[in-house]
Amino acid sequence: MEMEPFYIFLTVSPLLFLLSILLLIQKKKKTKNHPPSPPSLPILGHLHLAKKPLYRTLAKISNKYGPILYLRFGSRPVLVVSDPSAAEECLNKNDIVFANRPQLFFGKTLGINYTSIVWAPYGHNWRNLRRITALEIFSSSRLQMFLDVRVDEARLMIKQLTSGNDEYRTVDLKAALFGMTLNIMMRMIAGKRYYGEGVKEVEEAAYFRELVEETFVLGGATNVGDFLPFLRWFGLNETEKRIVRLTKNRDVFLQRLIEERRKLMAIGDKNDDSSDRQQKTMIDVLLSLQKDEPDYYSDQMIRGLGGALLSAGTDTSAGTMEWAMSLLLNNPHVLKKAQKEIDEHVGQEQLVNEFDLSKLPYLHAIILETLRIYPAGPLSVPHESSEDTVLGGYNVPRGTMLLLNLWAIQNDPKSWDEPSKFKPERFEGLAEGGTRQGFKLMPFSSGRRGCPGEGMAMRVMGLALGSLIQCLDWERVNGEEMVDMTEGVGLTLPKAQPLEAKCRPRFNLLNLLSQVN
Repeated sequence: MEMEPFYIFLTVSPLLFLLSILLLIQKKKKTKNHPPSPPSLPILGHLHLAKKPLYRTLAKISNKYGPILYLRFGSRPVLVVSDPSAAEECLNKNDIVFANRPQLFFGKTLGINYTSIVWAPYGHNWRNLRRITALEIFSSSRLQMFLDVRVDEARLMIKQLTSGNDEYRTVDLKAALFGMTLNIMMRMIAGKRYYGEGVKEVEEAAYFRELVEETFVLGGATNVGDFLPFLRWFGLNETEKRIVRLTKNRDVFLQRLIEERRKLMAIGDKNDDSSDRQQKTMIDVLLSLQKDEPDYYSDQMIRGLGGALLSAGTDTSAGTMEWAMSLLLNNPHVLKKAQKEIDEHVGQEQLVNEFDLSKLPYLHAIILETLRIYPAGPLSVPHESSEDTVLGGYNVPRGTMLLLNLWAIQNDPKSWDEPSKFKPERFEGLAEGGTRQGFKLMPFSSGRRGCPGEGMAMRVMGLALGSLIQCLDWERVNGEEMVDMTEGVGLTLPKAQPLEAKCRPRFNLLNLLSQVN
């Protein structure tokens, strides 16, 4: 009888222990209060759900589980937001909390160990880079200084497309638009042209275009090593090896540009193009600052900023214009309406210029509608929470990667009437030059890490599209067959099939176009 309590203890204690564990697990679950999440797999988490295109896949999951979604990509917690109010909470109320960037392999290599403007964590270095970019690259005065560059490149593109006879001919619009935006950025950054007539270093230009294209291909690839870091015990995977090679090649190329500008500055010449002698390029500006602060304004820092601007300022704008022209070809009544607007407000005795854009609200609406349906960055550049926070009543732990599904927000039937339909008229009443409607339209993102080049992008797209619409008549290559609108894969949102179209100079503008240099 004396041993009975001991036997009771031996019998009951495992049950009490098990009950305690269950209560602890339940309490932990309640304490976490994470957003809804689909079932996951051990180790992989939700990586098996990451099908391409990722923005569409995430939109489908959000439709089932809610607009604030909590996932695990391997070892990394991921928050997916597909709702305007939640996006506002992230980029307004919690803007500083989500101002960091996750440490991904792309940022470590191409982002120069997380020091470039795109991948730098929120802090002094990033604020200084943002200030330099705002003052020396994208300020109103600097944009005005390079107005003739943008006009010149738009005119050269029109000249290229109108060369030959007056009959319809098939042109590669993707190449023409990419070449124009690349030339604009390269002339601003290094004073050189890399596409079209008059290019001096043809092989160098072709090599650089390959580097830019490779950047966007690799930037859109899912690097498993970022989410399953133990795989690096076996060495870098093929994607990471390609990123390392790209980084080395890009650095060599950009350093060559820096050395060229340094030599020109040393002999007191601002540019090897006499028409640009009064325009200091971005590299010139940074080399001048380097004289006073060589440790901060190092060649490495200049390469990082130059590379980031070239990547962000070329394929994004060119891709948006390619989508816009595809939509116009499939909706010829919209194209005719835009031509009529330009004819009425600009006339046929002069070519459209940037100062005309404020008089062309329908052209502006076409650009906004294109950006709504096909945002250049369908998923925002990833953010990361710097501390524990609350979003929509849910707990979000520190170190969570945030993805804003801009494509889902801007194509949500709860926010937009007939979201899949191309209707520029929905934006005709938007304030002049505006690009946002609250947080349901934010093609350039918003908050501290929003795109600093928004103003320049809108100018380039307005001028280029206005020129294409004013100067040329357009037809689809295959007559009644619609332009293929299938989406491709990549860092931006490319078309699966590059756009080809038929065009000819507009009859009433033949005399004016013959004078284009």
